[in-house]
Amino acid sequence: QVQLVESGGGLVQAGGSLTLSCAASGRPFSDYAMAWLRQVPGKEREFVATISRSGRTTWYADPVKGRVTISRDSAKNTVYLQMSSLKPDDTAVYSCAASRTIHDDAAPYYANAYYDWGRGTQVTVSS
Repeated sequence: QVQLVESGGGLVQAGGSLTLSCAASGRPFSDYAMAWLRQVPGKEREFVATISRSGRTTWYADPVKGRVTISRDSAKNTVYLQMSSLKPDDTAVYSCAASRTIHDDAAPYYANAYYDWGRGTQVTVSS
Protein backbone atom coordinates (compact mmCIF):
# COMPACT_ATOMS: atom_id res chain seq x y z
CA GLN A 1 0.00 0.00 0.00
CA VAL A 2 1.22 3.48 -0.81
CA GLN A 3 0.43 6.49 1.36
CA LEU A 4 -0.58 9.68 -0.41
CA VAL A 5 -0.68 13.20 1.04
CA GLU A 6 -1.98 16.14 -0.96
CA SER A 7 -1.11 19.79 -0.44
CA GLY A 8 -1.35 23.10 -2.20
CA GLY A 9 -5.07 23.73 -2.13
CA GLY A 10 -6.57 27.03 -1.14
CA LEU A 11 -8.69 29.98 -2.16
CA VAL A 12 -7.98 31.61 -5.50
CA GLN A 13 -9.80 34.11 -7.68
CA ALA A 14 -11.28 33.11 -11.01
CA GLY A 15 -8.61 33.26 -13.68
CA GLY A 16 -5.89 32.47 -11.19
CA SER A 17 -3.49 29.56 -10.91
CA LEU A 18 -2.70 26.91 -8.36
CA THR A 19 -0.35 23.93 -8.19
CA LEU A 20 -1.29 20.89 -6.16
CA SER A 21 1.22 18.34 -4.91
CA CYS A 22 0.79 14.74 -3.86
CA ALA A 23 3.63 13.09 -1.97
CA ALA A 24 3.80 9.29 -2.06
CA SER A 25 5.50 7.02 0.42
CA GLY A 26 5.59 3.42 1.51
CA ARG A 27 6.10 1.72 -1.85
CA PRO A 28 8.28 2.40 -4.92
CA PHE A 29 6.79 5.43 -6.64
CA SER A 30 7.85 4.08 -10.03
CA ASP A 31 5.43 1.15 -9.66
CA TYR A 32 2.40 3.41 -9.87
CA ALA A 33 0.46 5.36 -12.41
CA MET A 34 -1.01 8.39 -10.69
CA ALA A 35 -4.24 10.31 -10.97
CA TRP A 36 -5.88 13.48 -9.75
CA LEU A 37 -9.60 13.45 -9.10
CA ARG A 38 -12.04 15.95 -7.67
CA GLN A 39 -15.34 15.82 -5.89
CA VAL A 40 -18.03 18.30 -5.07
CA PRO A 41 -20.51 17.45 -2.27
CA GLY A 42 -23.49 15.64 -3.71
CA LYS A 43 -21.74 14.75 -6.96
CA GLU A 44 -19.74 11.80 -8.21
CA ARG A 45 -15.98 11.97 -7.92
CA GLU A 46 -14.51 12.63 -11.34
CA PHE A 47 -11.10 12.09 -12.85
CA VAL A 48 -9.19 15.24 -13.71
CA ALA A 49 -5.90 13.90 -15.06
CA THR A 50 -3.75 10.78 -15.03
CA ILE A 51 -0.11 10.04 -15.73
CA SER A 52 1.64 6.76 -16.43
CA ARG A 53 4.50 5.25 -14.46
CA SER A 54 6.89 6.35 -17.19
CA GLY A 55 5.45 9.86 -17.36
CA ARG A 56 5.16 9.49 -21.14
CA THR A 57 1.38 9.09 -21.18
CA THR A 58 -1.08 11.59 -19.77
CA TRP A 59 -4.83 11.91 -19.97
CA TYR A 60 -7.04 14.91 -19.20
CA ALA A 61 -10.76 15.27 -18.68
CA ASP A 62 -12.46 17.48 -21.25
CA PRO A 63 -13.50 20.21 -18.77
CA VAL A 64 -9.86 20.88 -17.82
CA LYS A 65 -8.00 20.26 -21.09
CA GLY A 66 -5.70 23.09 -21.91
CA ARG A 67 -5.88 24.46 -18.38
CA VAL A 68 -4.14 21.80 -16.30
CA THR A 69 -0.92 19.85 -16.51
CA ILE A 70 -0.09 16.71 -14.59
CA SER A 71 3.53 15.82 -13.99
CA ARG A 72 5.61 13.62 -11.73
CA ASP A 73 9.00 13.89 -10.10
CA SER A 74 10.49 10.50 -9.31
CA ALA A 75 13.28 11.98 -7.24
CA LYS A 76 10.70 13.56 -4.93
CA ASN A 77 8.08 10.79 -5.16
CA THR A 78 5.58 13.50 -5.97
CA VAL A 79 2.92 14.10 -8.58
CA TYR A 80 1.77 17.61 -9.40
CA LEU A 81 -1.29 19.22 -10.88
CA GLN A 82 -0.70 22.67 -12.29
CA MET A 83 -3.97 24.50 -12.83
CA SER A 84 -4.50 27.81 -14.56
CA SER A 85 -7.42 29.92 -15.80
CA LEU A 86 -9.36 28.56 -12.87
CA LYS A 87 -13.13 28.84 -12.85
CA PRO A 88 -15.64 28.68 -10.01
CA ASP A 89 -16.74 25.31 -11.41
CA ASP A 90 -13.28 23.98 -10.52
CA THR A 91 -14.13 24.32 -6.83
CA ALA A 92 -13.85 20.86 -5.27
CA VAL A 93 -11.82 18.61 -3.02
CA TYR A 94 -8.92 17.35 -5.11
CA SER A 95 -7.45 13.95 -4.32
CA CYS A 96 -4.67 11.90 -5.77
CA ALA A 97 -4.72 8.17 -6.32
CA ALA A 98 -2.23 5.47 -7.25
CA SER A 99 -2.62 2.53 -9.59
CA ARG A 100 -0.12 -0.29 -9.70
CA THR A 101 -0.05 -0.84 -13.45
CA ILE A 102 1.72 -3.57 -15.40
CA HIS A 103 2.55 -1.43 -18.40
CA ASP A 104 4.90 1.54 -18.07
CA ASP A 105 2.79 3.73 -20.32
CA ALA A 106 -0.67 2.94 -18.96
CA ALA A 107 -2.53 5.91 -17.47
CA PRO A 108 -5.95 4.54 -16.55
CA TYR A 109 -8.86 6.84 -15.86
CA TYR A 110 -11.38 4.49 -14.29
CA ALA A 111 -11.92 4.04 -10.57
CA ASN A 112 -11.40 0.28 -10.43
CA ALA A 113 -7.75 0.72 -11.38
CA TYR A 114 -6.98 2.70 -8.23
CA TYR A 115 -6.64 1.19 -4.78
CA ASP A 116 -4.73 3.84 -2.87
CA TRP A 117 -6.17 7.29 -2.29
CA GLY A 118 -5.21 10.45 -0.48
CA ARG A 119 -7.54 12.43 1.75
CA GLY A 120 -7.69 15.42 -0.52
CA THR A 121 -7.10 19.15 -0.48
CA GLN A 122 -9.77 21.81 -0.89
CA VAL A 123 -9.63 24.15 -3.88
CA THR A 124 -12.03 27.07 -3.85
CA VAL A 125 -12.29 29.43 -6.81
CA SER A 126 -14.12 32.67 -6.15
CA SER A 127 -15.89 34.61 -8.89
